[in-house]
Amino acid sequence: MAHDFDVVKITEMIRPGVGEGIEKFYRHTIKTKGGTVLNVEVPEADFTEVKVAELLKAKAIAADKILKL
Repeated sequence: MAHDFDVVKITEMIRPGVGEGIEKFYRHTIKTKGGTVLNVEVPEADFTEVKVAELLKAKAIAADKILKL
């Protein structure tokens, strides 16, 4: 694995927003180098290649550090 994680699945989801309307987000299921599988929710506004890569990498590294405790 070349990265700190692999993306297993991306699911587009919606939920009630604050006040009126709905809010769209993307649930990423990832598997870390250490084998941890977790879900990371990304708001639609942050659903860009650069922002998502940074967020998922940070979550994967944190999860693997916790796994080593």
